[in-house]
Amino acid sequence: MKFPSIGDIATTAVVSIDIHSTFDETMSKMLHHEHRNIIVTDTNDFYIMSIIDILNVQDKDIGGDSTLCDLHLSKIPIINKDKNILNSLEFLNNSTEYIAVVNDDGSLYGLVTHTDITSNIDPDTLMDNYRLQDLLKLGRRMKWVNRDEKISHLLKDMVNNFYDNVVVVEDLKPIGIFTTKDIMRLIKNKTDLDVEINQHMSSPVDSIHKNSSIREALSFIKEKHYKRVIVVDDNGLLSGIITQKELISLSYSKWAILMKEYQDELSEINVMLQNKNIEYENIASTDSLTGLYNRHKFSQLYLSSYTSMVQRHNDMSLILLDIDYFKKVNDVYGHNAGDKTLVQVSHTILKILRNVDVVCRWGGEEFLIILPTADIEHAISIAEKLRKAIEDLCIDVVGKITASFGVSQVREGEEMQESIDRADKALYLAKDSGRNCVKCEADI
Repeated sequence: MKFPSIGDIATTAVVSIDIHSTFDETMSKMLHHEHRNIIVTDTNDFYIMSIIDILNVQDKDIGGDSTLCDLHLSKIPIINKDKNILNSLEFLNNSTEYIAVVNDDGSLYGLVTHTDITSNIDPDTLMDNYRLQDLLKLGRRMKWVNRDEKISHLLKDMVNNFYDNVVVVEDLKPIGIFTTKDIMRLIKNKTDLDVEINQHMSSPVDSIHKNSSIREALSFIKEKHYKRVIVVDDNGLLSGIITQKELISLSYSKWAILMKEYQDELSEINVMLQNKNIEYENIASTDSLTGLYNRHKFSQLYLSSYTSMVQRHNDMSLILLDIDYFKKVNDVYGHNAGDKTLVQVSHTILKILRNVDVVCRWGGEEFLIILPTADIEHAISIAEKLRKAIEDLCIDVVGKITASFGVSQVREGEEMQESIDRADKALYLAKDSGRNCVKCEADI
């Protein structure tokens, strides 16, 4: 093969630590090297410790002398440094950002990340007529807050919604940014988090105009060593954020040149990419743990179901359910038991629902269901069947569990979020009413 080897593109300046090290030792090493992630080594396996793990440790008040082997860290895949770069394609999906590169004896050689891909893209080959304003709609969700937002209120939202940064604005103009590195320093220094974010944000903010080209954005990221670019309009108002990863996905010019140079490899690459496209579509639509649809796919299916409801003058309802005391399951029995509980509940839901119904994993232990052609009475009946089926489950280690339900009927002319909000209010009423029950919008 004429493509480069994994060892040729790997980053060898990797910060790592043994799995038997303490949490405090790990934090100190991460801060010293100014890394928001660190590789944890354990004989033949490698793990990643991220800011999300640090926040979870903080939330559970785990002591700094606890060892990393006591934490539930994410294992990362391994690839030999002599393998061809094409062999890494199977790992480069939405759920795997890092690949450990090893020597023949299994020792750590380096790391392949999206940063390494960036360093192999020559900005001079990119087309100048693609502007950031054309790409903002492709960017991931952006979180922005006012300068008086309390950090303590913000952290939980960052963990639950997987934000790794927050832009601080004043009159919609970016005046600061609060990132995972800032969080690490505050936690390490045991800083009071019940303060306004403006006291610890990074300021001023480097931004780039929305009319800038992809070439300019990539050069900006390389020069500043940033993970993202903050984009503003003519008036300096916040237009959005585009991450390094998103820019990479839109920058395939170098790959096109390589494929022209190596025509004998083109058919092999096409076959691999076709297979990966199918896999990526599934990954982008489903929750990796339960196999249910994710929020993004649910929104698409809701729109098509809503259109059908309006055109055929049918009814449609929603069920929002939440597993009761799920945090206790994780705390008492561990996250593996929690994951097993979520999977069994998912299977139970699918057994009860009709073929036309749509269910997604809406949040950590929340599930959202579309019931086409079902009015509110029918939806309540289905919710009761689900409640009873979950109550009858007996899960290994955990034992018995229950769930609470909120039901709403979709109204013509309203936005999806309005229907969900009414189901959510009914769910909260079910929680306040003792849990393990069904409430509908009429009960609110």
